[in-house]
Amino acid sequence: MTDKVVVLTTCGSAEEAERVARALLDARVAACVNILPGVRSLYHWRGAVEESGEWLLVIKSSRAAFARLSAELRKAHSYEVPEILALPVVEGAPEYLEWLDREMRVS
Repeated sequence: MTDKVVVLTTCGSAEEAERVARALLDARVAACVNILPGVRSLYHWRGAVEESGEWLLVIKSSRAAFARLSAELRKAHSYEVPEILALPVVEGAPEYLEWLDREMRVS
């Protein structure tokens, strides 16, 4: 098991997805953020089933950075309750994991 995590969140527009991704990268709490367009989400919200088009962000980070990442994400996000789910990275290519560490280190 590594100390790395993949964090998932969704945004309501391409512009917001890019803004959130850049905020996380600028804060050095993520080494890489993939933005996947065309996600269709169905969910319960305030007593009704809602449906919306969203952009999925796949954020590569670490457990140590998660609290700061979560705070930065909430600050940059427009949703009242943004999705913030961290999934453990069990294994990975050593050189990629080292790269993640280097890119999240504040210079």
